[in-house]
Amino acid sequence: MISLSKKEFLEMPVEEFIIPAEKVAHVQLGNNVEHALLVLTKSGYSAIPVLDPTYRFCGLISARMIMDSILGLERIEYDKLADKVVDEVMDENIATLNVHETFSKALELVINHAFLCVVDDAGRFVGIMTRRVILKQLKKYVYQS
Repeated sequence: MISLSKKEFLEMPVEEFIIPAEKVAHVQLGNNVEHALLVLTKSGYSAIPVLDPTYRFCGLISARMIMDSILGLERIEYDKLADKVVDEVMDENIATLNVHETFSKALELVINHAFLCVVDDAGRFVGIMTRRVILKQLKKYVYQS
């Protein structure tokens, strides 16, 4: 069995572990929240990336954010779904991971997030790195040592 040192393990590049953008459900700026809710529901994800037309990462949107945006004082205002756009509802303050960063950085960030959006140097969305993948790699390392 080949054993990696702690330093080698923590300095592994994250690009080996990402789920590529082509396999990740997303919406674009300007899409209405009704469309975003449909994508979220069909995909089963709790949140999805919001991208601009050049596939630059802009933020995340979730069903909770959408529901909060249509919650009135006395009822849920479903009629607002078609009128609101994801730009108004999404969270732009999201931690991202650069494709050239290390496993150590991913481990640090994933503590507070179920998944991390991975971007290239130009900010284009490359894919996601999930907490599940990180934990599987960590488990593999711990039981190999």
